Amino acid sequence: MAPRAVWKGFLKVGSVACSVKIIGATSESSKIHFKILNRADGLPVKSAYIDEETGETVEFENQVKGFELDKDDFIQVEPDEIKKLKLTSQHTLEVGEFVSLDDVDTRYLEKPYYLIPSDGVAAEPFEVIRKAMEKKKVAARSCVVLYQRGREVLIQPFEKGMLLTELRTPNEMTSEGSVFKDIKKTDYDPELLEIAGMLIDKKVTKFDPSKFEDTYEDALIAMIDAKRKGKAPPKPAPKPKENVVNLAEILRKSLAHEGGGAPKSKAGSSKRKSA
Repeated sequence: MAPRAVWKGFLKVGSVACSVKIIGATSESSKIHFKILNRADGLPVKSAYIDEETGETVEFENQVKGFELDKDDFIQVEPDEIKKLKLTSQHTLEVGEFVSLDDVDTRYLEKPYYLIPSDGVAAEPFEVIRKAMEKKKVAARSCVVLYQRGREVLIQPFEKGMLLTELRTPNEMTSEGSVFKDIKKTDYDPELLEIAGMLIDKKVTKFDPSKFEDTYEDALIAMIDAKRKGKAPPKPAPKPKENVVNLAEILRKSLAHEGGGAPKSKAGSSKRKSA
């Protein structure tokens, strides 16, 4: 079964336009999902919206969104009022600018989608745009309406198609300055930097998502399997030591474990020369 498109419209760069569709690039199908049960009888329960004043259940047809202006002072917003907010990007991914891939701040990348031509007629202009972007090593910035909400997006070439990624806005980000301001400048032994560099060299590899593991999901599966079989749940992994007492010793041991020899101490070599 082919993945369902979440959006269909046009990709427009200058006067060039082609019909495209957006396909979700992520899936939750492999995740463990729980139901909420009544502890007393073990049967599922369902959630409900309760009127804070009367304590009665409010049925779906009587629920409406509200924006709180002040304490207990709300403006009601109907679904149709939101739908009438027609944005220009509702059916068109109009590229406003291109940015170098090297300039993309990955903190702003949020959720990925695939972008593909929607029919055979669109294949040629789509490929010309994709190939030109690939050659120039740039990404396109645009915006689109997904799930009734306007979203800033970044579009970049990806294999035979393109990758469209939702972007966070600056007001969704915490300033790094407010977080890093209390980090003090620290002096360190240059030799330790050399050992740390050698340790990194031993562990450098290619980025390979196929090796990724969801350890939390694996632990959930193991726990559920143990409970199903009436066995004790697996023991949790021991907590790592919180403080490094002797950094030089720890680094040298780590490097030795990876099959590398630490550089000889400059202090040690000078002592041998004087002897």
